Order: sequence, then C-alpha cells, then structure tokens
Amino acid sequence: MKEPSSELTIEANQFPKEYLKELFRYRELFYFLAWRDIVVRYKQAVFGIAWAVVRPLLNMAVFTLIFGKIAHLSSYDIPYPLIVLAGILPWQLVSGVIFDTCNSLVNNVPLITKVYFPRIILSTSLILVHLVDFSINLALLFLFMFMMGIGNLSTMLALPLCLLLALMLCIGASLWLSALTVQYRDFRFIVTFLVQFGMFISPVGYGSHIITGVGKWVYFLNPMVGVIDSFRWSLFGIEEPDMIWSITISFIVSAILLFTGLRYFRKTERFFADRI
Repeated sequence: MKEPSSELTIEANQFPKEYLKELFRYRELFYFLAWRDIVVRYKQAVFGIAWAVVRPLLNMAVFTLIFGKIAHLSSYDIPYPLIVLAGILPWQLVSGVIFDTCNSLVNNVPLITKVYFPRIILSTSLILVHLVDFSINLALLFLFMFMMGIGNLSTMLALPLCLLLALMLCIGASLWLSALTVQYRDFRFIVTFLVQFGMFISPVGYGSHIITGVGKWVYFLNPMVGVIDSFRWSLFGIEEPDMIWSITISFIVSAILLFTGLRYFRKTERFFADRI
C-alpha cells in the first residue's frame, strides 16, 4: 500500500479569482512595505521630503532655459515653466516607478526565499512611494496655477482618469521589468539607459505638436506621449494636434503591457525563489 506523501508544496494559486482574494488577504503586507519604503527613502536626509520638490523644480529650470529661452518653443500662452512642470510630474512618476521596481525583487531575496506571499506586492508597493512624491508636486503645481490665475476647471475633472492611465503604464512596465530582471540581470542597466533616453523622446520640455508628418505615428507609440498630453489638457485645456490618437494609442499600449505583464509575472513567479 502506497504511503501518503508527507511533503507540502507551497506555490502561488493559478486561478485569477483566488489570486485576487490572496492579494486582498495580504493587503496589510502591501501597506507595510509601502510605508517602509517611504520611511527609508527620506530617512537621515537633511532636507527630508523637500527633495521630492527640489528635483522637479531643478528639471523645470533646465528645460525652461533650453526649450523656452533658447529654442523659443510655443507654450500656448501658458507660462512655459508651468508647461514643463506639468510634463515633468507624470514623467517622474512613471520613470521613478520603472527604475525602482526593476530591482524590487532582487533587492528582497531574503523575503522571497524564506516565505510565500504574492510577489507582485513587492513590485506594486513601490508605486505608492512615488505617488506620495507626485501628490506633493501636484499640490505645488496647483499653488503656482492659483497664484497666476491659470487653469481649466472643466477639463481638470478628468485629471484622475489621466492619473489612472499613468498608473496602468506604471504597473504593466513594473511587472515586466521586475520579472525579467530576476532572470536577466542586464535589464538593470538597460532600464537606466531607457529612463535617461526616454525623457528626451517624451514631450516633457516641449509640446508634441513639434513632431509632424509620418514620424508622429511612430512617436505616439511611446505611451508617455499620450500620458503627458492628457495631463496638460486636463490642467490647462491645451489640445495638441491628434491628441485623441496619442491618448488612445497610449491607452492601448499601456493596456497591453498591463495584461501581458501580469500573465508573464504570474507565469514566472513560481520560479523566482530558485532563480534569484
């Protein structure tokens, strides 16, 4: 008679509904990891959370000098520094999430190898950290807009939808890159290059209207184009040429990244502990 096996195999549940229940069950871990990363981010920093404001302001000054003063690019009768800051905020949110979540799994080897929990928590909890920075800088932008009497209240109601589009891109990209970095450590260096290069091929310091001809459709494949265009439209009512298409393409690309990223992450999650 065959004896019953005494071995217990612990692995991620493969059923989507059960996995969602599992994520809800580990929600406190999600909040704890997010809070830990927020505290660590500014711990023993002389200026503390003020660094969240300094970096976008410095970038705003540089881009305003290069594109506004030297290149004399159009700003649709809106002060150019505000146009730049409205582009920097979503860019810093997405690029910061991508850069940090790339190493989110390899930086937490003890947790992954010793205990089971949905690994997606490690990647997505970092998004809350960058949302804190984003919220602080958005409040600063609102203050500047109020002082200058600039803004469009009718389109500003769509701002949460614009943020949702940016978060969809954040989650999809973070799932892909965090999972790929476990298997191919070279992605840490590739991501650094992409983030540095991506700022200049995204309309951070300029409007997407300067890209014309057939090349603009290739340009729209960069999902950050639609994200930034949507933010500027919601804040100032600025309608870039073919903005509907840039936002639509951005949504499609982000949705594909999210769907395929989740599937790939779930497919490789069971092997993280062995490969890491």
